[in-house]
Amino acid sequence: MNKPIPQSEMDALNAQATDASSKKALRKKLFAALLAGVTICGAGYCAYDYFIGSRYVTTDNAYVGAETAHVTPLVGGPVEAVLVSDTDTVKAGDVLVRLDDTDARLALLQAEAALGQAERRVRGYFANDEGLSAQVAARAADQARAAADLVSAQSALDRARIDFTRRHALAASGSVSGEELTVAENALRQAAAAYEAARAVQVQTAANREAAIGALKANAVLTSETTVDTNPEVTAARARFEQAKVDLERTVIRAPVDGVIVQRAVHVGQRVQSGASLMSIVPVGEAYVDANFKEMQLTKVREGQEVELTSDLYGSDVVFHGRVVGLSGGTGSAFALIPAQNATGNWIKVVQRLPVRIVIDRDDLLKHPLRVGLSMEATINTGR
Repeated sequence: MNKPIPQSEMDALNAQATDASSKKALRKKLFAALLAGVTICGAGYCAYDYFIGSRYVTTDNAYVGAETAHVTPLVGGPVEAVLVSDTDTVKAGDVLVRLDDTDARLALLQAEAALGQAERRVRGYFANDEGLSAQVAARAADQARAAADLVSAQSALDRARIDFTRRHALAASGSVSGEELTVAENALRQAAAAYEAARAVQVQTAANREAAIGALKANAVLTSETTVDTNPEVTAARARFEQAKVDLERTVIRAPVDGVIVQRAVHVGQRVQSGASLMSIVPVGEAYVDANFKEMQLTKVREGQEVELTSDLYGSDVVFHGRVVGLSGGTGSAFALIPAQNATGNWIKVVQRLPVRIVIDRDDLLKHPLRVGLSMEATINTGR
């Protein structure tokens, strides 16, 4: 027969059952709260990623670059002075190197003398035009005089022929002596000789006039449709003179752009040749960034989108602003010296990266100058 359970024990058992029920209910509430929290956090993250986070693509595979200007002489010669060193900051137009200009000065003097000779020679051409024109007029007058002399000689010949014919007819009847006939015959011969001489003179004067006209035309070719200043000979001589002036100016080598001197390879006394590399100038004020994004990050990247950049040099406190100006025409592996042979049997897919060119705001560069090759982190806002 079972003994009745004491009231105290029954109270203890009821208390334990109530406590266990309370803990179970509390546990369910905690699990429900945890589930609700996880659900809310997940929904919040998904919403953030969809509406905000998905707008941005980021990479730390980005480096500063610039269009480096190479300083090369356009004329050769010995180096007289070098006025800059590596790390010096220069402005466009600053003198970097001076070459010995002795040869250039002598060449300029020779070209100046040649120009003066050409101008005098061409002035002589124009003076010859006037002289040759006068010669043509003189030869025309000579030809006219020779024509008149020929007419006169023709008249004298006709008279002598008539006189000889008349006397020859009268000589048979004895009316004219033999001496008179001989005189008439000699006069006829002299008149004929004078006529031939006059005709020869006429031919000669005509030839002289044609020769003078030819000389005038030949000289006119040298001066036709030109002045002393526009004559080809003077123009060519002036061009050589201007080239000599330019060559003299080029003995002073100036900075083509603003920037910092790097890779100086010229020294005083060294003889340099035209086109030899003397140094380079990095235009740090026009630096850009080449950011290498993974191919799946570039779906929404377009030109003109805003970019925020940070550098290892200044840390995350300094934010540079820029914009996308273009995407490269190919990945780095495509332009490698030895391109990847992806058609082989042992192929493993490797995610490729494509360079994106980013221009940095000039004001930011003035406040915080960068150097070529520095590491950057770029974040593109693709939502705008």
